[in-house]
Amino acid sequence: MPIITISRGSYNKGKQVAEEVAKCLGYECIARDVVLEASEQFNIAEARLVRGIHDAPSVLDQFAYGKKRYRAFIQATLLKHFQKDNVVYHGLAGQFFLKGISHVLAVRINAEMEDRVREEMGRSNISWAEALRILQEDDEERRKWSLSLYNIDTKDQNLYDLIIKIRKMTVEDAAQVICETAVKPQFQSTPESRKEMEDLVLASQVHAALVTTFPDIKLAAAGGNIVVYATSADFRKEEYRRDIEKAAAAVPGVKAVVFQE
Repeated sequence: MPIITISRGSYNKGKQVAEEVAKCLGYECIARDVVLEASEQFNIAEARLVRGIHDAPSVLDQFAYGKKRYRAFIQATLLKHFQKDNVVYHGLAGQFFLKGISHVLAVRINAEMEDRVREEMGRSNISWAEALRILQEDDEERRKWSLSLYNIDTKDQNLYDLIIKIRKMTVEDAAQVICETAVKPQFQSTPESRKEMEDLVLASQVHAALVTTFPDIKLAAAGGNIVVYATSADFRKEEYRRDIEKAAAAVPGVKAVVFQE
């Protein structure tokens, strides 16, 4: 079965669509809870980490290699959920971590700005102009957030297999389209794609274990073997390799560590 990632802007009904899809297919639905798990590993108070999409990059800039570490922890946490398949994830850049995995259905949910403005006006009891300003600023900050952390532009249509506009279509209509697409053969997992996913998960777990000490490390996994690519002269030093091997070996599933120039 596929992994479904749903990207959406603020108040685009993406959350409701994701929950409806998960209900229809009997899948797990995840979003903010992944950030909570990652914040525990990152040792930043959750409120500080997710107090607003506007603050995320600037908060992380306060820490040495903050963005690299945060991205590594988010990836490791998210991929562990994805490994089970049968998952719907709604949030920013979910498909970023799944490059090369074939059993992924990447969806974008859009809504008319005037509909979003009306909803924001009713929710916050503010004027049309104020609601429009808030939504436009939030959309731009979300875009900057993804560019800053993941180097992807969420407006790039090439990122998605399916783009749905919520206007004439209801949340239920959108969910039905996604569910009907998700059962198509091209989005089903195969023994090969599950193996690729296992390797990706293991590589992410090792990367998360090493990134604080070795922030520039680059590695991959293949059948339990970790391949570490030398990115600087330091990685040729025996003490570096010994420390890397020790930390990597502590991650469940690692069989051996190989260094490649």
